[in-house]
Amino acid sequence: MKIDLSALLPIDGTSGTLIGRVWLPATEGLPAGPTPVVIREDGVFDLSQIAATVSFLLEAQNPAGAIAAAANLPRIADLAEIAANSVAATCDTGKPWLLAPVDLQAIKAAGVTFVKSMLERVIEEQAKGDPTKAAGLRETINTEVGSDLAAIKPGSEDAERVKQILIQRGMWSQYLEVGIGPYAEVFTKSQPLSAVGPGADVGLHPESTWNNPEPEVVMVVNSRGETLGATLGNDVNLRDFEGRSALLLGKAKDNNASCALGPFIRLFDDTFSIDDVRQTVVKLKVEAPDGYLLDDSSSLSEISRDPLDLVSQTIGKNHQYPDGVVLFTGTMFAPVQDRDAPGTGFTHKIGDVVTISSDKMGSLSNTVTTCDQAARWTFGIGALMQNLAARGLL
Repeated sequence: MKIDLSALLPIDGTSGTLIGRVWLPATEGLPAGPTPVVIREDGVFDLSQIAATVSFLLEAQNPAGAIAAAANLPRIADLAEIAANSVAATCDTGKPWLLAPVDLQAIKAAGVTFVKSMLERVIEEQAKGDPTKAAGLRETINTEVGSDLAAIKPGSEDAERVKQILIQRGMWSQYLEVGIGPYAEVFTKSQPLSAVGPGADVGLHPESTWNNPEPEVVMVVNSRGETLGATLGNDVNLRDFEGRSALLLGKAKDNNASCALGPFIRLFDDTFSIDDVRQTVVKLKVEAPDGYLLDDSSSLSEISRDPLDLVSQTIGKNHQYPDGVVLFTGTMFAPVQDRDAPGTGFTHKIGDVVTISSDKMGSLSNTVTTCDQAARWTFGIGALMQNLAARGLL
C-alpha cells in the first residue's frame, strides 16, 4: 500500500509551535545531515542557527518563545514537498525528508498504564506467548479481576487490598504489580537517534508471530525535568516474546526500526497545554494490501497514572538525563479481534500501513516490515557530532 502523508498537521494547522527534524542533502560544499525545523504556514524553516539539535533547543529557558521570535530563518521547502519525499519506498535522497523529531534524548516508555492493556499483559504471561490460548484466558481473567481494577488508583490502600485478594485467588502478576502498585513500569524503549519518523518502515522481529502496534502519546522533557510538549509514537510490541518471559522485554521492544515518533513535537504554548494532552483521543488505523482494516480510538483520560506523574517517576533526584528524555505514556490498545483463524487474535502482516493520529498532534504513518529488512540504523551519536562539526554547527 502507498502511504499518504498529506494529513500530517493537527486540525488547527500550524497555529501551534510544531518542531521537527529534516535530513538536508549536501549543498555548497557542506555534507548532508539532520537539522531541527519549525513548521509554519509558509513552509518548513531551518532552526540550526538557534540550536544544532532538538535536544539543545529544548534546553533554552523558553523554547516556544525563542522560536516565535526567530526571524530570517532559512526556508527549506513546503511541508507538502518534504512530506511527499518522506515515504521510505520512494524517497529521493537528493531532496529533504522528515526524520523522527527527537535526537539526543533518551527514549523511555511506561507500561501497563491502562487497565485494558494491563489485563492483556497478564493474558500474555498466562498464555506463555501462545495466541491460541488468549481468548479463553481473556474471558477468565476479565471475569475474575477486570471490574475490580477499573476504578483503582495505583498505590492506594484500595489497590493493596485488591492485591491481597488476587494473591489469595492465585491471580497476582508482575504486570498487576506495576499496574496498580505504587511504582510505574518505566523501561528503555530505544536508543538516542534510533527512532524512525513519518513515512519510514517500522520493523518486527522476523521470528515473531504475535505482535501489534502500540499507539501512544509521548511526553517531551528537557534535562531539568520540565515537560515542554508532546508527540505521537508507535511502541511496536512483540506479544509472543514478552509473553514467554518478562526478561525478554528488551527483545520484545528494542529492535531495528521498532520505535516510530512524530510527525512533530508540539510545544506547550497558548494553543496547547498539558490539559490538552490529558484529554487526547488517540486514533489507530491499520490498513493492509488485502483490504483488512482496523480502525479504533482511545482516550488518554482513561489512563491510570497522570502523564506528569509518569514523568516524575522517570526523571528526578534518582535519575537524570542530561540530554533530555521522551517518554511513551502507555497504550490501552491491544487488538484482540481475530484477523485470520478464529481464536488467534490480531497480529501484523508485512505491508500493513499503521496510522496513529490525534486532533492536536497530527498523524504518524509507517509501513510494517521486519527488522532485518528495514533500513539499518547507522547514524548514531558519534556520526552526529562529526556531522555537526563538519557543517560548522558545533
